[in-house]
Amino acid sequence: MRNPATVEAQEVTPTSAKVDVRDNATTLALCGNQNENLKLMERRLGVRVGQRGTELHLSGPADAVAFTVKLVESLEGMIRAGRAIYREDVEQAIKVMGRGGAESLQDVMMGPVLKSSGNRQIAPKSIAQKRYVDAIRANDIVFGIGPAGTGKTYLAMAMAVSYLLDRKVKRIVLARPAVEAGEKLGFLPGDLAEKVNPYLRPLYDALHDMMPIERATSFIEQGVVEVAPLAFMRGRTLNDSFVILDEAQNTTVEQMKMFLTRLGYNSKAVITGDVTQVDLPVGRMSGLHHARSILRNIEGLCITEFTEVDVVRHPLVQEVIRAYDRFDAAQQAAKALKQAEQTAETPAPASSGEPSSS
Repeated sequence: MRNPATVEAQEVTPTSAKVDVRDNATTLALCGNQNENLKLMERRLGVRVGQRGTELHLSGPADAVAFTVKLVESLEGMIRAGRAIYREDVEQAIKVMGRGGAESLQDVMMGPVLKSSGNRQIAPKSIAQKRYVDAIRANDIVFGIGPAGTGKTYLAMAMAVSYLLDRKVKRIVLARPAVEAGEKLGFLPGDLAEKVNPYLRPLYDALHDMMPIERATSFIEQGVVEVAPLAFMRGRTLNDSFVILDEAQNTTVEQMKMFLTRLGYNSKAVITGDVTQVDLPVGRMSGLHHARSILRNIEGLCITEFTEVDVVRHPLVQEVIRAYDRFDAAQQAAKALKQAEQTAETPAPASSGEPSSS
């Protein structure tokens, strides 16, 4: 028997709804492996979802049930249009609909960029990601700035591979500044290429996810795909190329200017980074931060900003980012308060003049 106090405490009247998906194949795709998609909806939206054949029975607070009905109908439409739906897609769909409504879900998630080597579609999963991909298509220089896990480098790589396979460019150039993230790697054995390889590993990982390893290796050996530290860019002109500069927050102002002036004819450049994770020595200004402040309002150049809402990794990553942001804000507030107290306690300087005697 239900606790009467609990029922009285509810602010929203419980309700129920039924959605008939109408065919078994679409129902199975919507529910996910072992109903993982339905379980995710229950956890995130506070509703109960039961399945009977092709029917989904929803119960819970009225506003949550209404939202879930729209979500299910939108996901069903995407499945019928040929879009595979996975648990992470449901996670992002909830975010997108919560911010932009059901109509924007189709606009965001039905624009595939590329099929990965596992035959999985790579497509935007948030409104900011959709704007980012559109910006890359429309502009020759694009900055993607935001926290880890927002897909900045991954989507840029997908666009680069897509342009290469469609013969819109002749090569891909991937670059990163060789700056340690608090760890000294100079002791590593090998020649220069082998020493900088740890810095470039994330770019290789993304590339191998886009195409079979054998084909990626062949492209690298032929020079069609070049992965190099930023220092190797000096003095070059990059024509017919799709150039990606990753971890750009670790460039100096001079390095950023050098990179941006490498762009040749029929080329695109995408610069990605997180201005909150700068590993430069204290006192050195980040080239990414500087470029963001001076390069706005230039035709053909676009700056796309991401937030923790756009994180597409494990859901806990978003919470971790928010926790660190709260900590940093508290530290800044405490520092400002301490400075204000010190200013208030500082005595006023004594007057240098002597009182006149009568």
